[in-house]
Amino acid sequence: MTHSPLIAALDYPSLDAAREGAARIAPYVGMVKVGLELFVEAGPEAARLGEAVGLPVFLDLKLHDIPATVERAVARAAGLGVRLLTVHAGGGPAMLDAAVKRAAKENTGLSLLAVTVLTSLEEQDLREVGVESSVEAHVLRLARVAAGVGVEGFVCSPQEASLLRRELGAVTLVTPGVRGQGDAAGDQKRVATVAEAIAAGADWLVVGRPLRDAPDPAAAARRLAEEARAALATRSASSRAEAP
Repeated sequence: MTHSPLIAALDYPSLDAAREGAARIAPYVGMVKVGLELFVEAGPEAARLGEAVGLPVFLDLKLHDIPATVERAVARAAGLGVRLLTVHAGGGPAMLDAAVKRAAKENTGLSLLAVTVLTSLEEQDLREVGVESSVEAHVLRLARVAAGVGVEGFVCSPQEASLLRRELGAVTLVTPGVRGQGDAAGDQKRVATVAEAIAAGADWLVVGRPLRDAPDPAAAARRLAEEARAALATRSASSRAEAP
């Protein structure tokens, strides 16, 4: 099929289970994501899972530490050949700048994504840690800090994708918390359907439990890919209609 904007989150307890899961859904997704659970279990070998299924890897470690430590971690990730790597925008401009410069120096094609506000959080959660602004305002504040030092990709919920697209222009937007029609939200609070996320301007959609926990993961991936393809066609038609 044509390019799929779906990123399958390989949130499995073992490398063998992740490899099997990736093989089942590979024809219908554009990338696979390796997060903390699998990376802690299997280490760098997990970052090479994409090779077996012919897909790039998104290494979702959400780096947040002092600049020197993050810089060295970016270098190690670049050496693994991954396509995307997350850093927390809340780490501040010095940390983000060090990460951007090291990724450029390594010159492996690694792109950084700045995580703004986790999709498991909402305004009450932010207030409890001292953030009095709205989720949208805080997302934009963090994104502007990251963009100011050269970060060109962002992780945000589907609810903030249109805001960042409008304010930051031609950046890469990755949205977790994406569900198919009728899928449960789980512990995510700021979620949206595939069609809603694409309409909001997302480039990549991270899907985890709706694929991993489906009775037939391949069928679920195919259904979501078809929803995404239809939504992309609608967005493209709308853009052409709005063009001067």
